[in-house]
Amino acid sequence: MEKPKISKKDVQYVARLARLNVSEDEMEVFTLQLNSILSYVEKLDELDTSNVEPMSHVIDVCNAFKQDIVLESFSQEVALENAPEREEGFFKVPRIIGG
Repeated sequence: MEKPKISKKDVQYVARLARLNVSEDEMEVFTLQLNSILSYVEKLDELDTSNVEPMSHVIDVCNAFKQDIVLESFSQEVALENAPEREEGFFKVPRIIGG
């Protein structure tokens, strides 16, 4: 049997980054599942894709551009009309970064 590509330590690391509480049993299951997925994806390396044209989408896609037209904007007073709090012509919001 080949060496697993993903270790339990890798799963713990990713779970910690995602701030997930993962039990020991779940850790085992996730490790097996992720290694199974990677093994399956490796089978794609066996395909001959030399005659396949690279693409970024599986279907033809084109951008739907809209005309860039300058329109009248709201005045500062109208924009602030429904603001719960304002100060010196700006929206007043609670501080979210300590300082």
